[in-house]
Amino acid sequence: MALEILMPALSPTMEEGTLAKWLVAEGDRVQSGDLLAEIETDKATMEFEAVDEGVIGRLLVAEGTANVKVNSAIAILLEEGDAADATVSPAQSAAAPLTHEASAVDAPAATATPAAAISNDGTRIFASPLARRIAADQGLDLAKITGSGPKGRIVKADVSGAPATASVSAPPPMAAAPAASLPSSASVEALYQGRSYKTVPLDGMRRVIADRLTEAKQTIPHFYLRRDIQLDTLLKLRSEVNAGLEARGVKLSVNDFIIKACAMALQSVPAANAVWAGDRVLQMEASDISVAVAIEGGLFTPVLQDADSKSLSKLAVEMKDLAARARSRKLAPHEYQGGSFSISNLGMMGIDNFDAVINPPQGAILAVGAGKKRPVVSDDGTLSVATVMSVTMSVDHRVIDGALGAELLDAIVNNLEHPLSMLA
Repeated sequence: MALEILMPALSPTMEEGTLAKWLVAEGDRVQSGDLLAEIETDKATMEFEAVDEGVIGRLLVAEGTANVKVNSAIAILLEEGDAADATVSPAQSAAAPLTHEASAVDAPAATATPAAAISNDGTRIFASPLARRIAADQGLDLAKITGSGPKGRIVKADVSGAPATASVSAPPPMAAAPAASLPSSASVEALYQGRSYKTVPLDGMRRVIADRLTEAKQTIPHFYLRRDIQLDTLLKLRSEVNAGLEARGVKLSVNDFIIKACAMALQSVPAANAVWAGDRVLQMEASDISVAVAIEGGLFTPVLQDADSKSLSKLAVEMKDLAARARSRKLAPHEYQGGSFSISNLGMMGIDNFDAVINPPQGAILAVGAGKKRPVVSDDGTLSVATVMSVTMSVDHRVIDGALGAELLDAIVNNLEHPLSMLA
């Protein structure tokens, strides 16, 4: 029986992707777990594995095809008895070029879909023929098995001893923010008729960034808290610590101190270490800090997990590695998803201060400006000069109230102005 292989959702935000490369050909026999293709998501290029065994009967989408929708058919898999009669020969394959249109499938393959079992309450149970045969042989009730295949379909691995509760389907792609009120591209172009311009198509990353930031600003009730931080003590300590770390090839940045300060502050104010989960708030135990890293055409926010329990030198090494792999788009999804708090630092670009957009579902983000020499009035009323850095914390009011946010920001400031506490 012919089965459709569907375009997978390889990240929570993925709605479409590019089929970069096929790793199999028509007529190849595959087992569950074999690599089928390389898929470019909005963030990275990832390998896609088979969940069923059989013979590749037809590849429906050509290599390099962009904007392939999640859960659309990309290939036909033939199971056992069907393989000998239906496999496409090399000559036939050459005569029938690949296309992403569904009409490219031969009629028998296009209409051959796996039959669905029926549970006692009349609900359809979707399972591959091989999974149904194994279940029948072993006397298993398919209605009690959770499927790990596309759209929750039960596959061989689910009935071959793997615990049903261990199978988790990929989360559905995040819905794009409504754009009904936005002007069309044609109407915008009409405004610039007669003027010279270059059209830059949106790639997957830029499209996802646009959708997520629009959603964030439209749906998250932001409020903003601002503080100035004196850095002279931190800069002196950093210079001394870096002198000691030089032999190990490790160099701490001011941003490493900021990461540690935020992580420790979230432990001091645990109610603020939280994310919005639709109808509830999830209060996190560890401090997982996301750090914005600019790359060509967009940005990543790799996550430093358990940042509160790591030394400054370990954070520096880990951050350097994550940033390097982010710029080469080599991060795995689990390395840039999650986190409860973000840091966006534009100080190294000379920006004095700015307001950052919250990265949902996180509860807050700290926007960091440049440290600059400024006149300051000391507690005794004397005037002096200090290196001062302005920060702005954008806060989701659904998760963190004003007083709680102020308490969190005060803890961050205290850590940075008394940096020895972060070495303890």
